Order: sequence, then structure tokens, then C-alpha cells
Amino acid sequence: MKLLRYAVSLLFMVTGLVHGSDKYVVAFAQDTMANDFRKAQVHEVMDTLANQPDIKFIYSDGEGRISLMINQVEHFIEQKVDVLIIGTSDASAIVPIVEKAHASGIKVVILDRGVDTNAYTTFINSDNRKIGILAAEFIAKQLNNEGKVLLFEGLQNADVTQDRSQGFLGEIGKHKKIKVIKRTGNYLRRDAIIEMEKLIEEGVQLDAVFAESDSMLSGVRTVLKRHGIDPSSMIMVGCDYTTEAKESIMKGTQSASILFPLGGKVAAEVAISLLNGESVPKHIQIPVKLVTQENVKEVSPIF
Repeated sequence: MKLLRYAVSLLFMVTGLVHGSDKYVVAFAQDTMANDFRKAQVHEVMDTLANQPDIKFIYSDGEGRISLMINQVEHFIEQKVDVLIIGTSDASAIVPIVEKAHASGIKVVILDRGVDTNAYTTFINSDNRKIGILAAEFIAKQLNNEGKVLLFEGLQNADVTQDRSQGFLGEIGKHKKIKVIKRTGNYLRRDAIIEMEKLIEEGVQLDAVFAESDSMLSGVRTVLKRHGIDPSSMIMVGCDYTTEAKESIMKGTQSASILFPLGGKVAAEVAISLLNGESVPKHIQIPVKLVTQENVKEVSPIF
């Protein structure tokens, strides 16, 4: 069964991968396609490259397992792809294979989640510490600097999680009457549902929630509604700014979301520049924005 899953995961890599008719190959090694944000990233790259007849785009699904993802990147290296985009779940475990890809001459684009090495071509991300700060400032103001807040964290080994949490905790810590509890939802709706059910069973009372992804906040809302609790009765802040988040903000069942661009379009444009022999910055940062009922109609969701 494990071999079958591995073969399925490699399908996207094997099909048509060999260079043909002078086409360039851009590959995307993605952590998981089970996460809506990660899946949308891949499709944004795909759509941006669709009008480039000289570029073949392929991708792999690491299924949330870093060992599988490392094997998939190894395969991309063996096939000598021209540009490799990497979205990892583990900043340190991925380092040896990233360094190998870079040393082999492949242009390596690190997207969204950082790695513990400088052996890459460019790193594209947003200011995740600022995301945490924006959420904390908003929640503190809405609570009048007093209350109990749930911080729903993402993947523990991802730098984006660490930065968002540090930014949030550093800012919210300025308000001594605000107490914070933490749970891990791995950026997945189902994991957030499981953890939120436990909190409800324990009788934990909350005044606000900051979920480091809108998908986790969606899971929180699902559990609250299941137990007859109105989501609008507490401050609810997410991150990403999906269509569901936009609709929830407009309905009042979500207080805010921080726009966190996918970065796929930028990654694709960088790949095109690299293939044209152009130089690109070592670090490219995409701005973030707080979205509330005041500006929700003016800001387009990421998907």
C-alpha cells in the first residue's frame, strides 16, 4: 500500500518530465495538496505559466510527509528540471536536498515557508511576524485589553507558524489582562475541529480566537455551531482571506482575516525571469493586510 501511494504521488513528476522540443521544465514540490491554500498555490503557478508555450509545468504532492517530499525533490534533481519551486513543512529537514538541488545548477525558488540555509536562488514570502502583530492589535482593541484568547497554531516545524506565533504573543503580551491558551491545528480544518471539540468538552470559555489560517477558523466555527454557540459572540480572526472568510466577515461570524497572498503568481513570474537569464532579488516580500467589515468589500480573496 505504501508503494502504491508513493507511485501515485510521483505520477505528476513522471508524466512528460523529460525535456522535449527545447522546452524548459518548472517543477513545484508542494508539502501537501490536502490543504486548500497549498493546492491553490500550485494552481496559481500553473495558471500563470499556462500561456508560456516553452515551459512545461509539473508538480508533486508530499502528502504532508517530509520524507516523501525529499524523495520527490530527489527525483526532480535526477530529471534535471530547470526551476524548482519548494513549499516545505519543515525548515530544517529539507535543507540537505535543497542544497543538493542548488549545487546541481537548478534554480531553486523557496515559496512562503523558509528553509534553514541560504543555498537557494530566491525566497518569496510575506511578513509572518507582522501577521501575528496585526491579529493581536485587533483582538486587544476589540476586547478592551481584557479576556481569554485561543491561539490556533499551524505546523510546528514551519517558520511561518513560529513567526506568526512570536508576533502575536509578543504584541498580546503587552496587555496583562489578556490570557492566551494555545492549540495546534496544522493549518487543517479537520485538526482544528478535533482540538476545538476537546476544548468545548473541557468547558473552556473563550472571548477571542486567532487561527493562523482561515481553514482552521472554519473548523472552529463548525464546532461552535454544532454546540449551539454563535460564532459572532466572540472575536474571530483568521489568516489567508479566503472566499469563505470574506463571506463570514460580511455575515458577522468572523471578525477579521489577514490577507496572505498565495505567492504562486510571483513564483511563476520569477521562474520566467530566471529562464530568460535575468537576475532576481534573493528575497521578495509580498505585503499583507488586515481585512475587517470596514474594507471587506474592497479586498479580493485569495481563492
